[in-house]
Amino acid sequence: MRAIWKGSIAFGLVNVPVKLYAATEDHDIKFHQVHAKDHGRIRYQRVCDVCGEAVEYRDIARAYESDDGAMVVITDDDLATMPEEADREIAVAEFISAEDLDPLLYDRSYFLEPDAKSTKSYVLLAQTLAGSDRVAIVHFALRNKTRLAALRVKDFSKRSVMVLHTLRWPDEIRDPDFPVLDKKVEIKPAELKMAGQLVESMADEFHPEHYRDDYQEQLRELIAAKLQGGEAFTATERPTELDESEDVSDLLAKLEASVKSRSGKSTASTTSKTTRSPAKPRAKSAAKTPAKSPTKS
Repeated sequence: MRAIWKGSIAFGLVNVPVKLYAATEDHDIKFHQVHAKDHGRIRYQRVCDVCGEAVEYRDIARAYESDDGAMVVITDDDLATMPEEADREIAVAEFISAEDLDPLLYDRSYFLEPDAKSTKSYVLLAQTLAGSDRVAIVHFALRNKTRLAALRVKDFSKRSVMVLHTLRWPDEIRDPDFPVLDKKVEIKPAELKMAGQLVESMADEFHPEHYRDDYQEQLRELIAAKLQGGEAFTATERPTELDESEDVSDLLAKLEASVKSRSGKSTASTTSKTTRSPAKPRAKSAAKTPAKSPTKS
């Protein structure tokens, strides 16, 4: 991994030098745009709409246009003079309960690695956070933006690593304006009870590794088949279309059937957890094993 930022965590009078690394990566297949006729790669040119000339990336500047059409160019030197950008400090503002954080606020996740000469201060803060059962709310500058973030500790193979989750600002969360939810809906006690039983019958501990990204696996197999001169997949099933006019009068009956279906699977499910079948081998060209996802193995 390559560090994308270097600075320090300011924890009272304690200073913890750290490096910031992206904690996640996309496992999706990447496609190129090509000419359907001869498969040549598609290239794009950046063209100036004033002179009509193609512009090299090195000659492109950033500018802000006001409501009245006035344009002002902001250079890298301009941004470097801003106090917040020059500050290389992750300042701890407060410590809160993790339950107080709405998941809607979470944006990106990063790992924090301690400086080799300052491991003790890193471990001190990590153990303090873990022992308090709280997360630290911090703010810092990253990539020309002031970031609000949550700092917590996560165990990875017996290593306690501090993880930073950048948070969206409150005004970045959209308002779900759904007038249909203003209509009064009557839920019968029996329906609520049966729905609760269904939830309990499906309750389990979450293990993300038990899920697979079926679409990406099938896509890799499709690519492998095409590379080997085989045929593309033929769909055997069509997805069921959503019936928006469905009558909900038999909702209770459907809930009861769902609970019965789940109870019939409970014994088999318990057995499968201890004797889980191994995943099917993939095509040789599928070099990278995608993470598990929506379908349990």
